[in-house]
Amino acid sequence: MTRETRKGSSRSDAPPGAPPGATAGLSPVAALVRRHDRDRYQSALFAPADRREALFALYAFNYEIARVREAVTQPMLGQIRLQWWREAIDAAYTGARPRRHVVAGPLVDVIRQFALTRAHFERMIDTRERDLADAPPATLAALEDYAEGTSATLLYLVLEVLEVSEPNAAAAAREVGIGYALAGLLRAMPFQARAGRCYIPAEIGERTGVDPRDYAALRDTAPLRAASAEIAEVAAGHLAQAELHRHDIPRRARAAMLPAVVAKRFLTRLHRAVYNPFAPELAAPDTLQSWRLFAAALRMTLSRIAGEGGPGP
Repeated sequence: MTRETRKGSSRSDAPPGAPPGATAGLSPVAALVRRHDRDRYQSALFAPADRREALFALYAFNYEIARVREAVTQPMLGQIRLQWWREAIDAAYTGARPRRHVVAGPLVDVIRQFALTRAHFERMIDTRERDLADAPPATLAALEDYAEGTSATLLYLVLEVLEVSEPNAAAAAREVGIGYALAGLLRAMPFQARAGRCYIPAEIGERTGVDPRDYAALRDTAPLRAASAEIAEVAAGHLAQAELHRHDIPRRARAAMLPAVVAKRFLTRLHRAVYNPFAPELAAPDTLQSWRLFAAALRMTLSRIAGEGGPGP
């Protein structure tokens, strides 16, 4: 999920209406997220100012474990790296001294400050172990479980940092996380194909007739479009389910929900490309993304106020 984000300029990274210098003097974790995870960096800027650094630490951790597969040449080396992160997380809960690492140190501080749920970190790391196997997920359900174990579980932690405990917010975060992850995997398909990896569930690939040789060669074929369309439809369904909760989500949770805007925009572009995930135009960044996020955040605020009949929390 890190390869679908792109580095943006400082102008495009700052949300409309942000104060001068909003992106100046970034901390190491904020700079890392800005460089490698544009979507989440921009979304975090809509969180309360006193929570942004905590979100950057979470997103930097997510980047670190997401890139393990592409950083190693053998699965065993990947397992060693993931185990390192398990031990780094363990230090936060046992009171041990944090490891000296640009991400691990701030992450431990955040875990302790907000008493974050350990099981969420464990699930994220365990799910990332699946990246070490080059075989595609067997079923669509397995792919959705992967999406929840990575992207949605990260959002559960974001809600904890934002001190949002409403059940409807957690339900919406699950749908946003899965929808965003599925859209992200479609967006990253050219990179995955070049790397020899495939996230098209085997059951979908077999049913649509995707030829692994065509996929590896980045060929636009009818079976590939059919498989892409099926995954996109499921992603859109999750995002639509999240939308049903829009009136019940407090404003302070909007940073957790904004990735849905990015996912919806990509799915629209994919539809225009007739579901060819290798279409060259899909590689171009959305130069208006920060404005789309601003508009969505404003709509969330107005929707919440309208639902309450007055100013909300």
